Amino acid sequence: MKFHTLLTAGALALGLAFTGSASAAAVNITPDLESITVKHGSKMVKIMRNQDQKNTVNPAFAKTSRKCPPFCIQPAKLAPGVETIGEVEVINYLKQMQTDDSIMVIDSRTPDWAAKGTIPGSVNIPWTALNPAKGADPISIGEILEDKFNAKNLEGLWDYTNAKTLVMFCNGMWCGQSPNNIKNLLKFGYPAHKIKWYRGGMQDWEILGLTTVKAAN
Repeated sequence: MKFHTLLTAGALALGLAFTGSASAAAVNITPDLESITVKHGSKMVKIMRNQDQKNTVNPAFAKTSRKCPPFCIQPAKLAPGVETIGEVEVINYLKQMQTDDSIMVIDSRTPDWAAKGTIPGSVNIPWTALNPAKGADPISIGEILEDKFNAKNLEGLWDYTNAKTLVMFCNGMWCGQSPNNIKNLLKFGYPAHKIKWYRGGMQDWEILGLTTVKAAN
């Protein structure tokens, strides 16, 4: 009887062990991180990698060659003081954003690209919206700096003391849209140390099978 009880308890424990392993993700983000949940617009979205180990990249990001210029390979270091980051750092910023409103992840692409899928938790601020050469006027640019980035206009001078840390991305290492946003922000005096650049962008995000959603504005 005692042996039977031990055998049953052992089988139960083994069963629970198998159940636990079956429910765990086979493809993690890092060895210690399976997923994070972020707010995207009004919804909560879980970010994790695609669990199908036969999955292949989204065809929209499978093309290797685009005409250069304008689609030229970007340098690893975009500008002095601007930190270039990877996926784990982006995910850490997204996680931090859930309790810290001083961080903003920005999809710098045009709305048609953002509509195809973006990083959960990001907002779409197209590169044209901060580019005077593309028709962005000083008033609309100022509204973005104040209303979205928390900068302050003091009688024509910009105070970035409480401005947000901006994590910028676009389509990938060949894409000039987030670099354009970053370079224009630097011209406006935005502090370089408050700008982070995810160089790999959506192409690397898609290659790693990470969750995408429709853009939120």
